[in-house]
Amino acid sequence: MVPLDVDIPLDKEALDWNTRMKIAAGAAKGLEYLHDKANPPVIYRDFKSSNILLDESFHPKLSDFGLAKLGPVGDKSHVSTRVMGTYGYCAPEYAMTGQLTVKSDVYSFGVVLLELITGRRAIDSTRPHGEQNLVSWARPLFNDRRKLPKMADPRLEGRYPMRGLYQALAVASMCTQSEAASRPLIADVVTALSYLASQPYDPSTAFASRRLGGSKPGENGGRVVSRNDETGTSRSLGKDREDSPRDLPAILLNKDLERERMVAEAKMWGDRERLVAEAKMWGDRERMVAEAKMWGENWRDKRRAENGQGSLDSPPTRNS
Repeated sequence: MVPLDVDIPLDKEALDWNTRMKIAAGAAKGLEYLHDKANPPVIYRDFKSSNILLDESFHPKLSDFGLAKLGPVGDKSHVSTRVMGTYGYCAPEYAMTGQLTVKSDVYSFGVVLLELITGRRAIDSTRPHGEQNLVSWARPLFNDRRKLPKMADPRLEGRYPMRGLYQALAVASMCTQSEAASRPLIADVVTALSYLASQPYDPSTAFASRRLGGSKPGENGGRVVSRNDETGTSRSLGKDREDSPRDLPAILLNKDLERERMVAEAKMWGDRERLVAEAKMWGDRERMVAEAKMWGENWRDKRRAENGQGSLDSPPTRNS
């Protein structure tokens, strides 16, 4: 097994989008076990890419629990401890006060998720001033939807679903909030990322679409491949039944287009109050995380129904 960080440098062959989401979801499940399944809960305290080991199939395993700490119990909200960890991954409230909570791990996870999406390191002194700290570089970009595609690892060469990129960046943004209370619980992160990881992106159709004069890479190109379709047949977004979570991206895309039209009109007429209200109404990162969570919950419920109320990983039972 090798550490995840050996696959991040630019001199290595890039991991594809599907693999990155698979790693992110698996690593989040590892933290979920420590936070929610262990009793008492365990705070990892040094979650970083080099502590995530990958096997030949890119299944992630957490390693090096030397700094792990038992979490708060009873009515305690945190544990106080000497500040330890790795610069660039350490949550700001923990670095400043030594007060440690499970949300400190969520911040560190957000940094790793950003590394997976952007191909950048948490701290990189070789980059220009203002880009050396990954979170500091990313925060202003989170607030401008038009700049989100620029955050994707250039080695992906556009081979990613645009909606999936938005959702993954929304999760990373919420995880790296300065205030611990504003960060999601790791269980919600698992739900959102499990859905994204369950929707394999097929880049071949995106480039075929380009050759036929269709959309650009990452812009509605490619297809979502159903894991249950043994023939390899793929389904386009919005083609399933009405209550399918795969219908939602097309609906939300129309809303986004409507939002952009309304904002453009507000700019034209100089209606600043309307512009601010609409930007707040449509641009909240919390909304994007909630959507990802909803998709994930729908996907999880559907899988459970198909598996006869069994484990999500168990195969569906067949009647004899």
